[in-house]
Amino acid sequence: ASHLRLEASQRKTDEELKASHLRLEESQRKTDEQMKKTDERLNKVAKLVGNISNNQGDIAEEFFYNSLKAKPSMAGINYDFIDKNVTRSKNNIEDEYDILLVNGKDIAIIETKYKAHSKDMEKLIGKKYTNFKKLYPEYKDYNHHLGLASFNMNDDVKRVATENNVILLQRKGDIIETIMPIEKKGDK
Repeated sequence: ASHLRLEASQRKTDEELKASHLRLEESQRKTDEQMKKTDERLNKVAKLVGNISNNQGDIAEEFFYNSLKAKPSMAGINYDFIDKNVTRSKNNIEDEYDILLVNGKDIAIIETKYKAHSKDMEKLIGKKYTNFKKLYPEYKDYNHHLGLASFNMNDDVKRVATENNVILLQRKGDIIETIMPIEKKGDK
């Protein structure tokens, strides 16, 4: 009799474990579905934020391009031509330049940002300008001018610009304000 009670108790325990396992599987399935929905929402938010950021960058680029196209002058130098979104590739080097201003002896390489950070300045000075010299050898005898155009820039960006002789272009109402680096003693 005790053997039968033990078997019955074991069957009951097995059934309870099976039922508990089924409840756990169902709970896990619901959690997986909820996580999938959450992932989909997060992907939508990330895409939206990325689109907003891209749109802000496009707005800044369009503003500075249109302003410079209307008055192709920067830091007291007048330019004859303006190009936007120029990409060039040579020997596994490829780069895109937001705005290029050219006259017979000067070329200005301008990077545009909605909100500039010091890393943008470092990228302009290091990578983009280095690549420019390799990609555009026809401008080697021109005076090269680097510019960073942005609606918003912090003091660190301004400091790095001054140290590296980069011209800053900022929006000031409907016009562009040019911030020239201060020449240090010993320059030129």
